[in-house]
Amino acid sequence: MMAFAIHLSGAVALLIFSVRMIRTGVERGFMGQIRGVLRSGEGNRTASAGAGAFAAALLQSSTAVAMLVASFAAASTLRPAIGLALLLGADFGSAVVARVLLLPVEAAIPILLVVGVALFLRSDARGWKQGGRILTGLALALVSLGMIRAATAPLSGSPVVAMIVSYLEADPVSAFVLGAFLALLMHSSVAAVLMFVTMAAEGLLPLGAAAALVLGANLGSGVIAVMLTLSAPPAARRILVANLAIRGGLAALALGVLALAQPDLAMLGRLPADQLINLHLFFNLAVVLLALPFVRPVMEVATLAVPEPQHAAEASQLSALDARALADPDRALACAGREVLRMGEALYAMLTPAFGLYRDWSSETVRRIDVAEDEIDRMHFEVKLYIARLRKGPMDAAQTRRAMDLVNIANNIEEAADRVSTNLVGMARRMQSDGLNFSDAGWRDLTEFHDQVLADTQLALNILLTGDADSARQLLEEKDRVRQLEQQLQDRHIDRLRRGTAISIESSNLHQETLRALKQINSAISYVAYPIAEETGDLLSTRLSGGVRP
Repeated sequence: MMAFAIHLSGAVALLIFSVRMIRTGVERGFMGQIRGVLRSGEGNRTASAGAGAFAAALLQSSTAVAMLVASFAAASTLRPAIGLALLLGADFGSAVVARVLLLPVEAAIPILLVVGVALFLRSDARGWKQGGRILTGLALALVSLGMIRAATAPLSGSPVVAMIVSYLEADPVSAFVLGAFLALLMHSSVAAVLMFVTMAAEGLLPLGAAAALVLGANLGSGVIAVMLTLSAPPAARRILVANLAIRGGLAALALGVLALAQPDLAMLGRLPADQLINLHLFFNLAVVLLALPFVRPVMEVATLAVPEPQHAAEASQLSALDARALADPDRALACAGREVLRMGEALYAMLTPAFGLYRDWSSETVRRIDVAEDEIDRMHFEVKLYIARLRKGPMDAAQTRRAMDLVNIANNIEEAADRVSTNLVGMARRMQSDGLNFSDAGWRDLTEFHDQVLADTQLALNILLTGDADSARQLLEEKDRVRQLEQQLQDRHIDRLRRGTAISIESSNLHQETLRALKQINSAISYVAYPIAEETGDLLSTRLSGGVRP
């Protein structure tokens, strides 16, 4: 039994890792395109559900799509009903992924590994490199399923396993709860469903218990997204809570139908594995078809369930700058680094809702942005003063360089915060006072650009926390891409002016100024990557070096 536990744990660990590897490759190589896909269906519930399904299929995860949707909603650039439609589609997309991974393609594993590893190690272009990561992750996922089959095969006659299985079969509610818990533990409904189906295919799980586990995994998937956004703004949490209520409620209803009516699942396939994976697939399709017409009233109920807080929390006056640490330069620099990270987090909190003011003016949002900007100014001044006091003592060259890097990063964050509170909020105020609007195409361009700057700000915060060299290189590549994207969007705007689009002419200056302000914010926050890139040799003069390390 111990050997079984070890082998199964290893197989499941590899499955979780491989699914995450595929998602990481897609995120690092194609996240801009995925955000565009999610935005493409805005205004149409059916198109949004299709966009969500496609994005989840690429990311191998409905939870990853849920995090993107939550970020859109937090920025007030996505209508709640459309956000829910995206999540309903994403749940179906993740079910499609599970179906595809169970196809009998084991013979392709060596080819996927050879091509994937070669692309990842030898390609300089980010798209090809991350494509190699995706292929390698796909091969490892197929290997892990074979390991699960090999680990479970000897246990088909075990009395202990038979006792546990008989209990789950006799108590489908317990199996349902266990399925939700395992999906939550594995942080992936795809991985959990694949494990349940594989174990059923090997005869380790009877069909009834496995079906309850699969339905429970659907509940667990919705819980994951809600737990990951407990600190998100109410606008984001409402969408995820609504999705959990729909998906979890219908999963419980389906469990009741299976337990009471005991329908014949043979219509879903000849083998137990086919029946289970098709049950998962058709259940999620049914959820989309049943819930999609009602997304608007569901979100109205969710608004009542997750109300706005009566009193917004003010910015914290706590500081990581410990005067007692000044005698130890390394410790003092760590304190200063934490304070600069807090500045970056406050900037992200300002930038996220600022763009939504262009369409929905909120005095409370402006007040929170102003409070955060004042807090960043305070932290900026105190970081400079702290570093000045630190430099009065003995420091080696590396410590001195790190101290000046932190000051420069703090300067850039303060500059970005000033552009948010002055430029973006100021232009939003002009939009409201003059009664102006952007064209639909112009608004899509601006939201796409804002999404990209938010993503780069998140990446910069991760670099501040981890100092990861690969992430620093990615941020500098993203900075170049943002520069090119800004030029493309400016060209699109000029083309609309050339065609005489009236609404574009009226808001032309604000449109172009907003693009420039967002690019300047992105350039400021991208400075986080420069000290790391210089240290690793990735930055030569003012350009990234051509070589890519494995």
